[in-house]
Amino acid sequence: MEKDFRTASKRFWQTVRRLRRGKRCSTCTVYSAGGALLTSTEKIVRRWKEYFEDLLNPTDTSSEEEAESGDEGNDPPISGGEVTEAVKQLLGGRAPGVDEVRPEFLKALDVVELSWLTRLYNVAWRSGAVPLDWQTGVVVPIFKRGDRRVCSNYRGITLLSLPGKVYARVLERRVSPLVEPRIQEEQCGFRPGRGTLDQLFILSRILEGAWEFAQPVYMCFVDLEKAFDRVPRGVLWEVLPEYGVSGPLLRAIRSLYKRCKSLVRIAGNKSDSFPVGDGLRQGCPLSPVLFIIFMDRISRRSQVAEGFRFSGLRISSLLFADDVVLLASSGEGLQLALERFAAECEAAGMRISTSKSEAMVLSRKRVECPLQVCQEFSCIATQVGIKRSDRFNVYTVETQGDSHCAIKRKSLFREHIQEERK
Repeated sequence: MEKDFRTASKRFWQTVRRLRRGKRCSTCTVYSAGGALLTSTEKIVRRWKEYFEDLLNPTDTSSEEEAESGDEGNDPPISGGEVTEAVKQLLGGRAPGVDEVRPEFLKALDVVELSWLTRLYNVAWRSGAVPLDWQTGVVVPIFKRGDRRVCSNYRGITLLSLPGKVYARVLERRVSPLVEPRIQEEQCGFRPGRGTLDQLFILSRILEGAWEFAQPVYMCFVDLEKAFDRVPRGVLWEVLPEYGVSGPLLRAIRSLYKRCKSLVRIAGNKSDSFPVGDGLRQGCPLSPVLFIIFMDRISRRSQVAEGFRFSGLRISSLLFADDVVLLASSGEGLQLALERFAAECEAAGMRISTSKSEAMVLSRKRVECPLQVCQEFSCIATQVGIKRSDRFNVYTVETQGDSHCAIKRKSLFREHIQEERK
């Protein structure tokens, strides 16, 4: 295995997966929603269906389908070159979706066969309708930790139809050039040439500069609850035209969500399908770019005038997909930014996870940092405590008394950046 790790990574990970097969979900036993132990296969499969149906439909109402726009636009039909490039991007050895079409099947197609696939995609493009298999996902529970009989100790991965994913990839390659120039610089998630390293560098420079000039930095690290699963599709369809996505392209994207369904597969047994009315499709090539468009609209509308001034620039937030840090030079400014962001999230159908959101202050002096959002988000600064990284031995902020935060040791991400570069 050690030799394979260095020279044949694919074979190495195949061996690891074979040795870890015990982590796969089986139909042995599982607890019902009421805590009763289920042993029959039929009841276990039904329980998994109920669990994921609730999980994938976090809101009470599903998005209503609106009338299609009559604007046909000037978008050209899908070309054979676009399909060929999308098929090349498929990775071999991946699990198939509900139609059981494997990536090797598509990658083995010759020019004539790819032309027929292109014709199929153009039928979907012109009609605004796709096969039901492309709209159906197969959810497979993967064990995380804890009691194996508790459904919440599993995470679900969704397997989509690979011909449908190729179609979605073609659409994604058309959407990205349209929206990339319109996305704010503060967003580094799911964008070419950007990543977490960029945000770590920016934040480290802000903290170093603030410490050098004795300026306090007020930060709020905001976590959104089930971000991808909560995106209201009706709101998303309203946002996309603002970023240049309209006409046949918008219609094609919406066609993948019209009759969106999922079913659960447990040890070879499949449940009945159930509708998924909200959220973005897991595993779909379009989902990342659709999500950053949605988040960009929230971020733009929640911008405040203050922010934090650094090198002549005003920086009020940094984003990596759904991970957000709000920045301000005062407690009042951070409170305002937090209220605006929370209000825009609520208006867009999103929800802040108060248990996972925290405030932090970098200052040479003791400062007060009480923060509240509505009545649920009470004084998250008191949750800071002493933050210590065992990996890098870096201390950041400690809480003194009720919401009194003071710097114990300058917080630098230089070591983390060096580690990322390796």
